[in-house]
Amino acid sequence: MQKENRLTRREDFNKVYRHGKSSANHQFVVYIMPQSAAVPGESFRLGVSVSKKVGNAVVRNRIRRLVKEIVRHNGEKIAPRTDMILIARKPAAEMEYAEMEKSVLHVLKRAGILGKKG
Repeated sequence: MQKENRLTRREDFNKVYRHGKSSANHQFVVYIMPQSAAVPGESFRLGVSVSKKVGNAVVRNRIRRLVKEIVRHNGEKIAPRTDMILIARKPAAEMEYAEMEKSVLHVLKRAGILGKKG
């Protein structure tokens, strides 16, 4: 995933958590918020959060890598100028790539930021 598509700063995460809207399914929760005018660029920004409750470091990093790859592959379908945080729940640890992709796209569609492009 490219650098301009990353949500990294703690204050950005806190702003999305406080002021954003959330949607969920069994495996993922997504918080979304339109970007402020001060943010340069025309693309979305993604933050991924995986709790220690989900698994050990190997499991958490695998989930994080897979989620970022799924979003990278489907980036053209995601609404621009949106900040989002994807939070993985425990059932995500046992999922294969195809199942995880279906679940991530489902939660993004429920949040209303997944378009029909691509």
